[in-house]
Amino acid sequence: MSEEKKQKDKFSYEAKNAWLEMGEDEREEVFSFNKEYADFLTANKTEREFVKAAVKKLEAAGFKNIKQYEELKKGDKIYVLNRSRALMAAVIGEKELTDGLKIVGSHIDSPRLDLKPNPLYEAGELGLFKTHYYGGVKKYQWVTMPLALHGIVVKDDGTEVEINIGEKESDPIFFISDLLPHLGKSQMKKSMKEGITGEKLNLVVGSIPVADEDAKEKIKTAILEHLNKEYGIKEEDFMSADLQAVPAFKTRDAGFDRGLLAGYGHDDRVCSFTALEAILDLGQPKYTSMILLMDREEVGSMGSTGMQSHFFEDQLANLVDLYYDSYSELLLRRVMQNSKVISADVNAAYDPDFAELYAKYNSAYLGKGIVISKYTGARGKAGASEASAEFMAEIRGLFNNKGVIWQTAELGRIDEGGGGTIAKFLANYNMDVVDSGPPVLSMHSPYEVVSKVDVYNSYLAYNVFLEN
Repeated sequence: MSEEKKQKDKFSYEAKNAWLEMGEDEREEVFSFNKEYADFLTANKTEREFVKAAVKKLEAAGFKNIKQYEELKKGDKIYVLNRSRALMAAVIGEKELTDGLKIVGSHIDSPRLDLKPNPLYEAGELGLFKTHYYGGVKKYQWVTMPLALHGIVVKDDGTEVEINIGEKESDPIFFISDLLPHLGKSQMKKSMKEGITGEKLNLVVGSIPVADEDAKEKIKTAILEHLNKEYGIKEEDFMSADLQAVPAFKTRDAGFDRGLLAGYGHDDRVCSFTALEAILDLGQPKYTSMILLMDREEVGSMGSTGMQSHFFEDQLANLVDLYYDSYSELLLRRVMQNSKVISADVNAAYDPDFAELYAKYNSAYLGKGIVISKYTGARGKAGASEASAEFMAEIRGLFNNKGVIWQTAELGRIDEGGGGTIAKFLANYNMDVVDSGPPVLSMHSPYEVVSKVDVYNSYLAYNVFLEN
């Protein structure tokens, strides 16, 4: 390389391909880490499943439910549950809480199909479940594919029944039919948005009728008899159930070189898993380090388990009380205003088949590391917070010094769309917040794709942020 080119490169910025920055041992670590992530993602496709598995990992690492503590001191490891659908975990640091916390916040919900409160009906010699889609989905992507049913049914006496059907090879799967092309002349004239409507996302769940002449709906009756025999539930129990139809796919390696990982729910469980692993691998941090694994982000973060609830603020107040043996609003506000946050959420990976929708010089690419996003939002940056120049400098300086491979990007071209994260809700507490997570190809589809090296650099990024 010429001296002139060296000098030019010294002042230029270009995102690096992370694979080329790694030796053979590091690559093996990337593949090993992603094997664990892939298994975790395959096994935990709902918020409840993720939280349950996360608690198991936390407890194995010495974390205890905050209810077991009467006071908090340096080195204590705690977690807090919110209705089995959201989770906070923290390691108490060397510095005072009022010096601020280091927080990595992500979300564990993903686009899916929820069963309606009264889902079961019979039509055309089939038994079907009515669904209501959750989050931003392209409805046509959910038809004619194997689906599994996950969740819980809570009876009126409080008994909980766990449901997980469609993941084992011996299980039946469920599916949504589509119109055959021979009869699709009118359908094919519609827009992609209108070709499959929300009310047509109905799961086929059975077809064998009961041999009972008195039964008016023989297939529906047969399905109810089966559910009662196998799970002890009746039709009314659906009204107090959290049941989700999700893709019955395993997370799999993609590409000849196995550098990519295809699976359901990378958005945003890839950030939640890497944040979880980051706090599990902490030693004694300088500042109190916390992860937030929140629910409901895909529908605006509203509700008791979303970031707009008072869960975070209430539990932070609880931490202050247990740490200082007293509580005041002033103490809580000092903790908040001195805290720093990575809003761990994914960005859109550049797709060469749709290049016209991406900003050429401000796109995220698979294999170039974790993305730092100064802002999200739509149109004129609407609906999002924006990281300060000072905090952006702090984050990229930290990543540079600790060997984290990173890139920076927006979410597509201006006025072509946009999106938001939980960042703005945390920023409202007067915290420094920046969005940072790996890029995802085919985001919000039933089968998303990430680069293994980006997943690993996300783990490294969250770990060094919490540790320093």
